[in-house]
Amino acid sequence: MSESSIFSRIYRGEIPSEIIAETENVFAIRDIAPKAPVHLLVIPKTDEYRNVVELAAGDPTLLTEMIGLANSLAAEYADGDFRLVFNTGEGAGQTVFHVHAHVLAGGLSEGNLRG
Repeated sequence: MSESSIFSRIYRGEIPSEIIAETENVFAIRDIAPKAPVHLLVIPKTDEYRNVVELAAGDPTLLTEMIGLANSLAAEYADGDFRLVFNTGEGAGQTVFHVHAHVLAGGLSEGNLRG
């Protein structure tokens, strides 16, 4: 990526946001426009990968770390049940092209999958 993503800028402290959890390579924040009672974002600290397909091909270990943190967050912030969503491509709703996972929990329905 030629320009830092908003997520890289958040991690570096250039844009204010509360980091609610972090591992060596991944961090998590609350979504600013939640689609469920629990809506968190799990984000790699590197902006090398634009989407989950690139990440899976380039660094499956990092993808595993993201899923592990998502699971821990669901245990802490919800009942352990969660939906994990990766938007891949503009047509699928991806607006930030720095791979990230949406952790959704609590009162989910098909109606709040958009966004």
